[in-house]
Amino acid sequence: MRQGIHPAYGPVVFRDRAANHAFLTRSTMTSEKTIVWEDGRTYPVVDVEISHVSHPFYTGTARVLDTAGRVERFERRYGKQG
Repeated sequence: MRQGIHPAYGPVVFRDRAANHAFLTRSTMTSEKTIVWEDGRTYPVVDVEISHVSHPFYTGTARVLDTAGRVERFERRYGKQG
């Protein structure tokens, strides 16, 4: 890699405010805020609104749509073409 053209890549803590969960990973994101992690080191922390812990797709609480019923309702409303 050429020096000086890529952003710094290092450890960052992402904190999910909705689920009160944090995880340590590597990223190019930076932050003025810091947190002392479980290993005793200080890392920059980035607050996020949603993560794999609180997102309905990952938690299994997503609403299942009745697509067959939606198609039938559309056909009743607008008539079947063809």
